Order: sequence, then C-alpha cells, then structure tokens
Amino acid sequence: MGTEQRIEQLRELRRQAEGGGSRRAVDRQREKGKLTARERIALLLDQGSFQEIDTFVRHQSRGFGLEDRRPLGDAVVTGYGTVNGRTVFVFAEDFTVFGGSLGKAVADKITKVMDMAMKVGAPVVGLKDSGGARIQEGVQSLDGYGRIFYRNVMASGVIPQVSVIMGPCAGGAVYSPAITDFVYQVGGTSHLFFTGPDVIKAVTGEEVTFQGLGGGSPHAAIS
Repeated sequence: MGTEQRIEQLRELRRQAEGGGSRRAVDRQREKGKLTARERIALLLDQGSFQEIDTFVRHQSRGFGLEDRRPLGDAVVTGYGTVNGRTVFVFAEDFTVFGGSLGKAVADKITKVMDMAMKVGAPVVGLKDSGGARIQEGVQSLDGYGRIFYRNVMASGVIPQVSVIMGPCAGGAVYSPAITDFVYQVGGTSHLFFTGPDVIKAVTGEEVTFQGLGGGSPHAAIS
C-alpha cells in the first residue's frame, strides 16, 4: 500500500469516527432536541480551532457482545481549542455510543485532557451526556471514575473546571460535576441525579418525574 492509499485510509477512519454512533442513535438524539458531541464542541470553540486527541481509540473489552462493537473514539470526543482566543481543553460525552457510558478507554481519554489542562494551566470543560459507568466493563469503569475524581480534586484551585449538563446523567457522571467549579444545566433535556425515578419508586414508593428529581430548577432552588 502506497502513501496516498494510506492517507485515504486515514481519512476514511476519521470519517467513521466523526459519525459517532448508529444512524438510529443519532436520530434519537435529535428527536430529543439534543445535539451530537461534535456539534456541541463546534458551537463552544472558536471556528476551526478544535484539535482532537485520541480519535481512533477503541475499547479492549470482551464479553456481553462488546467485542463486536468497537466504535472509533468510543463514547467521548476529547481535545483542545480556543474560546475567544484563549486555550481551553474539552471533552464531550457521546450519548449515541453506549449511552455515553464510561469504560476504561473513555476514562483514559478524559484523564489525558485533564492532565494536559493542568500542565499548561488552561480551563477544562466537560460537556456531560452520560448514563454513568459502563456496567459491562465492571471494576474497570469504576476505576476510571476514581481516576477522574482524583484529578478533579488535584485540579481544584489550580485550573477552572466547568461542567455543562446536556442530557440525562446518573451515578459517576454526577459525582464528578458536583466537585467542579461551575455547573450549568440545559433546561428541559438535562437531568442530574444519583439514580432515576424508577429506583426511587421501588425503594421509597415515591413517584417523581425526571425533571422534578434532577432538572435544573430543583438543583438551583434546593440542592
């Protein structure tokens, strides 16, 4: 294979990575009034400034059918760019891939940009849209959150940490934003709770809506 063929192969892999999850998953995202991870990054950063990191990373998990589902980039888009000319590091969880859940590969990508942000003294922005830990990966997903929480603590008072809640977030996807400096929620489409309404009803008998439990209003007024 010559150089031109290798370059074209690289371009094709990049196109696959930029596609995110399945067409059906992307359609469901849009039906809920939500943008994709890459669209969100494009709106956040100065035009043309985004430099993606670890575009072609794939998880190495086996079992539960994961070995047959290894999308490029996994469930998060990471990198850096500028906002009004100033450097910012960013990670955007991709709900169209495994519901934005966190496994080892996703944690590796997020902790990498957090380390880079601390090294150069730049803010880090997390665009959150995740169901939490990827249960199929077991303790590796929990270890991944542990590594992220550790960096949240180490970065506290060192660099600004910003969390933007843009979809339904639960479990570990909630604990990390809670210890960042600034937390924003998108009205109507974002939820932030430890566990969902179904579990609350099963345990306490109380019936509560997604918005009533974890929407922006109760967090702004009560929690």
